[in-house]
Amino acid sequence: MLFFQSVGLLFAFQLLGTGTGSMVQLKNNGYEDLVIAIHPGIPENNKVIQNIQDMVTEASTYLFQATHRRAYFKSVKILIPLTWTKHATYLRAKTESFDKADVIVADPFLKYGNDPYTLQYGGCGEPAKYIHFTPNFILDDTLLQVYGPRGRVFVHEWAHLRWGVFDEYNSDRPFYVSGNVNVEATRCSKDVQGKNQVIECRGSSCSARDCKYDALTGLFEERCTFIPEKNQQTQASVMYMQALSTVVQFCNSSTHNTEAPNLQNRMCNFESTWDVILRSQDFIGTSPMSGTVSPPPPAFSLLQSSDRVVCIVLDTSGSMAASDRINRQFQAAELFLLQIIEAGSFVGIVTFESNAYIKATLRQLFNDKQRKDLVAFLPNRASGGTNICAGIRKGLEVNRQSGNSYGTEIVLLTDGEDNFDTKLCFPDVMSSGAIIHVIALGPSASKELEKIADMSGGLKFAATDNLDSNGLIDAFSGISSGSGDISQQSIQLESDALQLANSRCLDKIVSIDSTVGNDTFFVVTWQRGIPNIKVVAPNGAAYFNAAFMVDSATRTARLQIPGTAQAGDWMYSVCNTQTTEQVLSMTVTTRAANNNVPPVTVKAHMNKDTTSFPNPMVVYAEVSQGFLPVLGANVTAIIEPEAGKTVTIELSDNGAGADIAKNDGIYSRYFTSFSGNGRYSLKVRVQGKDTTTRRGRRMPRSQALYIPGYIDKGVYSLNPPRPAVPDEDIQAKLESFSRTASGGSFVVSAVPTGTLPDIFPPSKITDLEARIVEKQIDLSWTAPGGDLDQGQAASYDVRMSTNPLDLRDHFETAASVDVSALKPQPAGSTETFSFIPQNLALANGTILYFALRARDGLNNTADVSNTAQAAMFVPPPVPPSTDSPTTAGHTTSTTSSTTSAPPPISPDSTAQDVILIVIIVCSAAVLISLIISITLCILSCNRKGRRHETGM
Repeated sequence: MLFFQSVGLLFAFQLLGTGTGSMVQLKNNGYEDLVIAIHPGIPENNKVIQNIQDMVTEASTYLFQATHRRAYFKSVKILIPLTWTKHATYLRAKTESFDKADVIVADPFLKYGNDPYTLQYGGCGEPAKYIHFTPNFILDDTLLQVYGPRGRVFVHEWAHLRWGVFDEYNSDRPFYVSGNVNVEATRCSKDVQGKNQVIECRGSSCSARDCKYDALTGLFEERCTFIPEKNQQTQASVMYMQALSTVVQFCNSSTHNTEAPNLQNRMCNFESTWDVILRSQDFIGTSPMSGTVSPPPPAFSLLQSSDRVVCIVLDTSGSMAASDRINRQFQAAELFLLQIIEAGSFVGIVTFESNAYIKATLRQLFNDKQRKDLVAFLPNRASGGTNICAGIRKGLEVNRQSGNSYGTEIVLLTDGEDNFDTKLCFPDVMSSGAIIHVIALGPSASKELEKIADMSGGLKFAATDNLDSNGLIDAFSGISSGSGDISQQSIQLESDALQLANSRCLDKIVSIDSTVGNDTFFVVTWQRGIPNIKVVAPNGAAYFNAAFMVDSATRTARLQIPGTAQAGDWMYSVCNTQTTEQVLSMTVTTRAANNNVPPVTVKAHMNKDTTSFPNPMVVYAEVSQGFLPVLGANVTAIIEPEAGKTVTIELSDNGAGADIAKNDGIYSRYFTSFSGNGRYSLKVRVQGKDTTTRRGRRMPRSQALYIPGYIDKGVYSLNPPRPAVPDEDIQAKLESFSRTASGGSFVVSAVPTGTLPDIFPPSKITDLEARIVEKQIDLSWTAPGGDLDQGQAASYDVRMSTNPLDLRDHFETAASVDVSALKPQPAGSTETFSFIPQNLALANGTILYFALRARDGLNNTADVSNTAQAAMFVPPPVPPSTDSPTTAGHTTSTTSSTTSAPPPISPDSTAQDVILIVIIVCSAAVLISLIISITLCILSCNRKGRRHETGM
């Protein structure tokens, strides 16, 4: 009983991290099993390990203080790559891998900078994927002046990763008009003191001058930046500028700046970061530690990856004879052995029915002959019962031939309910340290498979008996090494299957770009008889049936392109020669062309592994090259349920609906088309065109702020400007490319029978913007759908207020804007609406806030949108110059500035005092004349220099 209670507890913790794959747990205020992985491409350097330990130790104390004694780092695992020298103190890694690490240390692609960042694309309060530090950040102490102490930066990023809060600065909108008609720097708390300056550098010498106003925007000029005082009074906030020595807290409800146009306000409805953090699963029911001045230091374990060891455990029970399962299993496993598994890996084969059998002991694969020899051991006959535990135990026995089973892998495929008790081998799985990937074939596969994968940190896949889905091949293609070395991994370019009548053909184009092309295979499978096959290279060279290696017994034809496949569009045609219909499929795989140039890759997954109706899910596809996002691609998600029709969804990177950020290479969409209970599988297709697809910059969000410098006792100490990377290098257009990636499987429950009710409202609008132009107000946003971000809404409800919190807390009672004439467009369209407010004079100093929500035809209503600010602001005259603080350059050279920071912009200006004196001493006639003159002047200025500030 105690054992099963512990298993249930383990599952609970695993499910908390299903969005990230993290194994981190908070126990008795201490975070355990944090994994920090070093990329295998980083040269061996023990200083990297030491500095990581120092960083986490420093971070633990800072975290303890920032969370008011609620949390610290208790145990940390540092994963050392296989490429580094083995050491007696290094333990063998178990289920830890680079791909599942909480923190990765890796070089950036194209050396675009050292900004620490977190890959974060969930909503408010949702965990992120990982934290990325560059080796330069870990090793170069000069960067401490730029970002602050490493431990403090780590806590800043940890808050993104673990608790799903957002940055409180905004590089795109560094200034805004505050409610008292001042131009303020975007920050939290507002009590952080500093000056708004333009830094100008010549060679090694830099100076700072006052910012000028932009006549078009009413704010400061583009190059203006906020330089903080080094010595502050405020203690908040970690998510703005943790580098300041006094900053030891997150902004809370009393210090939070609700006016700032930052991502925290936009994504979290103006809630403070601390309020969001306290709602996390970590801190529900967690009390602060007592009687401790500081937490105990973290305990570090040094783990090292080992050669990949994989045992394929295949079901040969009697049910595998149905629906051509045994042959499809052979085809998929053969593709895995010949094309997917990395060179140098150790592989064994086990089969099971009522008993389990070792078909092939571990053997290392270096060449094609060794791979083909192993294929001969794959099973092709089915009989007997189903004993999953016997298969797992025999697979672990094979893996222990490598010394022990720690860090080894099992690929487990089964189609049946276990005739025995699968739970009996849970202790073996937990103690083995092995990773078990599961493939559930058909509707009756054991429901315990997901638990086995969760327990061991393995992947989960599902395949139906629908022959034109290519599900089994996709599952095996998705099981690659988690080492992080993409240059050695197989990349799937194409996976398509179709049921075709006589003489009908599967005709498509596969685009092979120059980042891939090595070890390229075209693989055709068929159901009844060999088809006519034709593959045409970009140079016109054609390959027909005779060029393929044909295996009639397994109904497979394979073509390997010699050398590196030519870049360009490859055309293929697979035509049915049989008199009856049959399913034909084409799979194309390849590897990187150059170890030093990362290929374009696709990672697909759902936002969680399980859901119950009517909770929607989100599909994500990350398209990147190295760590740079790939923009402008056509991304399609294909979701197949156990029963029912396959659903196809176009994913978007437009910053609307499920997609929280535009142009970050994360394509997403809500999924609500549930056809029943059970397992669903996800596959994503990506097509890039050379005319529209390009790399993007890593957007300045969810990262530590690059601090321009400090003011210390009246002296500017400036940091070097952020290293510039030419746009032509980063944002270069890419060649046409094709990619296909499996996103694994997920489980849905509580779906009612019959026609599903229409209960999904339009999605929340998160990109509302507003501005004042002349005498009217312009609003714009991205249209939601009728069902979240799909379809078309029926109407909009727009409200305005002079207080942003009124729109959040009392939307229904805020002033309504008449948008009855606006007919919503389809989801993803750009909506615009302009109006002239009634009974409201737009004058200098006018600040209005807007929010809206959409409704569908059944009056299902969306959540209230982000709040957008529209401000009319006339910049004041430039004040007279006075002496400013001395400016110290980022080298030994120094210069002095001759201007001071601009004074606060306030209605109580010197000009108004002068006018008041004139009014007192002038005659009535002069007074009337003066008033008329001032009025005309203000009207003229309003037309020329109004500020159009937009939303949060």
